This record gives sequence, C-alpha cells and structure tokens, in this order.
Amino acid sequence: MEALLSLAFDNIASKDTQKIRKGLRQIEGMLAQICLSSGKPRNSPPGHRRNASALNLGDQQQPTPKKLGQLSDDLAFREFFRLQEGFEWNVVTRVADCLDRLLGMGSSKDGQNDILILSSLSNIQGLLLLHPPSRIIFGREVYMNVLLDLLDPYNCPAIQSQALLVLVTALLATPQNTRVFEHMDGLLTVTSLFKDEETTQNVKVKLLEFLYFYLMPEIPGSGPHRSPSKLTSAFERRGSTATGDDGGGATRKHIRSQEEKQNMLGRYLPNVDDLVEDLQETAPFNSVAC
Repeated sequence: MEALLSLAFDNIASKDTQKIRKGLRQIEGMLAQICLSSGKPRNSPPGHRRNASALNLGDQQQPTPKKLGQLSDDLAFREFFRLQEGFEWNVVTRVADCLDRLLGMGSSKDGQNDILILSSLSNIQGLLLLHPPSRIIFGREVYMNVLLDLLDPYNCPAIQSQALLVLVTALLATPQNTRVFEHMDGLLTVTSLFKDEETTQNVKVKLLEFLYFYLMPEIPGSGPHRSPSKLTSAFERRGSTATGDDGGGATRKHIRSQEEKQNMLGRYLPNVDDLVEDLQETAPFNSVAC
C-alpha cells in the first residue's frame, strides 16, 4: 500500500494534468478496493465453451459495497487506517494540497481542470468518511479557505455542489472545524451564494440542506443531532490519539448551542426561525447514519 501511495503522491504533486489525473485515479482505485467486494464471474452454460471469455465478461457480477461493520475487521482497511495516522502517508492532506494547486492554475478552455477539481473533491469526501480523524486538517485556515474558495460564484454549479458535500463531511462531528468555518466568514460565503440570483436551483437546494445541517445541535439531545459516524465509534481510541483529543474534552469546549448558531446565521439571512422550526418538525437527518 505504501508503494501505491508513494506513486500516487508523486503524480498528484506534478504540474502535468495527465499525471494528476492518473494519481487521483490511483487513489480512487485504492479506495474502491477497500470498500467494494470483488464480483465473482458466474459459470458459463454447458455447450458454450468456445465463447466462454465473452460470456464471462458479460456475466461478471458487479462489485458490491462492503457493509460498514465489515470494514473495521478488514485487513486492508486497517492498514489504510494505520497509515493515515502519520503525516507521511495521510492522503487527505496530499489531495487537499493538490486541490489548492489546481485552483491556482485557473480554468482551462476544455474544462479538464474542473474535472480534476471534482475528482479531488470526490476523493476527499470518501477519505474523510473512511478516516474521520483526517477531518482535523480542516481546522487549519489554509485548508478551510480552499473549500470556501470553491463556493465563489465564478465556479461551475457541479463544483459548488461537490464542495458543499465535502464541507459537510469536514464539519461532521467536528465542532472545532465549525468554529473555524464561522471565523473565516463561512456563513457569509454560503448565504451570499444562496442569495445570488445566478446560483442554480440545484445548488440552492444543497445550500439549504447545508444550513439545516449547520443548525443541528452539536451534542446528543432531543430531536436530531450531529452524531459521530459508526466508523468513528469503531476506531474511537485510535481516532482520539490521531486528533489529540483527550476523551472528548477538547471537542466539548468548541461546542455552540443551536440558539447561538441561529443568532449568527440571522446576521446574514432572514427568517432563520422558520428554518429551525422546520428542522425540528421534519427532522430531515434523523434517518441518516451520520
């Protein structure tokens, strides 16, 4: 796994877009091998041995996602998780640095740079879900700023939507990151994009979903709340070591109440009370395993 990561890191550190694309695909392929069960070809029917190869290609079962409970016992996943705890092999940091460089390169006429940005964001989202302690890097302003830059109006709707998904994943069960988001005028960025007449309807829906997520209580209580993922629980001890969190005390001191966040959002958006009321009545995230 170290050899594959080393090769991928070299590729995404390049200024050559072809090498960057190859490196991102190598990382995506590694994640797919960890998360997917390999499909087994079905036996060919008797009497058709001459075309067995063609039949096998057509009848191969598609890979299926492994169940969440299987990952914590999977040797490949355990090795991946172990490597992510050290700076040298942490993939999120390397892909986030690559994303920052791609932003500095500007848009290309053929749209290839946008495709690489989308691929980087997709990889980061998957990596943060597989290794929740890596979310800590978005507690650093330089990395949070990259996500907020992607929400600027000049970016295409696909990038804006994917950046919002990554932002949610980066803030999930990590209130210290939410405080950095607020400190860097993240609420102003999100609400400005929401109020912009040129923002597409699809992006506005995702922005509204993000605001619902932001307003959720950050501690368990009555109604919906932002809870740690099952993978975080499965690796709670190791995750605490990686993030430097001493049993949750460092996290609790960063928590803000729903009312405080409601007041902060109210500076930029009217009718926040209606959003909170709707959130409490519909509980849109209660059925989601966050």
